[in-house]
Amino acid sequence: MPTIPPRYPVVLSILAALLTLGMKAGAAWLTGSVGLLSDAAESLINLFAAVTAYLSLCYAARPIDESHTYGHEKIEYLSSGFEGVLIVVAAGGILWCAIERLVNPQPLEVLGLGTGIALAASAINFAVARVLLRVGRASHSIVLEADGQHLMTDVWTSVGVLGGLFLVWLTDWRELDPILAIVMAGNILWTAYGLLLRSFNGLMDHSLPAGEQAAVRRAIESRLLPRMHFHALRTRQAGSRRFVEFHLLVPGFWSVSVAHKLTGQIEEAVRQALSGGVEVTVHIEPIEDEEAWNDSALIEMEKARPAGQS
Repeated sequence: MPTIPPRYPVVLSILAALLTLGMKAGAAWLTGSVGLLSDAAESLINLFAAVTAYLSLCYAARPIDESHTYGHEKIEYLSSGFEGVLIVVAAGGILWCAIERLVNPQPLEVLGLGTGIALAASAINFAVARVLLRVGRASHSIVLEADGQHLMTDVWTSVGVLGGLFLVWLTDWRELDPILAIVMAGNILWTAYGLLLRSFNGLMDHSLPAGEQAAVRRAIESRLLPRMHFHALRTRQAGSRRFVEFHLLVPGFWSVSVAHKLTGQIEEAVRQALSGGVEVTVHIEPIEDEEAWNDSALIEMEKARPAGQS
């Protein structure tokens, strides 16, 4: 079965953002709720984020060239970082409006129709978020997963706002609406923090998660023969692709052909251990050569690792 290109679901996200932005803005205008206004502001951010994600995925899909021999996937981290900055700006605007409304409370109107529209918009976001998350996980696309998680955050934000408006309707406590908007702004800032941290780690070539590193080590060890060793393991991720690099120490009398054949088996084991796109680079060295045991700054770190720790 052919896989869906990651950028196609983002088109769905763009259309959903346009639709829900109009619905939520209309609901905020009908009710005068600053909580719904904050919800509409996040939909605007969803639109900017989805457009940026689409452009970044188109660029990331370009093949390697002379100027980008490692590919173009790192653009995805710039995309998510930009999304994080936009979310911070939106949260600041929400806080400003909420504090002003807290100081000068205003009556809310047409709550029934307004909340009904907002609820329908949330249902649309929920459906699109599930599609993005499913395709993102299947294709190992960080941008799609981030966009899906962001939409899910928007869904829960909307649920909180609508619950608060219901309480306002029951109690006539007007201050509850801006208070809830302030809480939602804090939640939006938390989402921004996660996106910015993930973007920073990606741009700084952060290692793969500990569980994936452990899987790589087990895969390598499962193919090692007597009088073989490996060290200086490096891992990183760029977009949907993972990179694994290590030194493989083999008997010096082995022929290039024998070493190459075993290396191919180890590389295949690593690819099977990590689903998705994996590029493995192996540096072969003679195990009898003392220089081979001291040719990387990572070796001392590995020696200091407690026994059994990946």
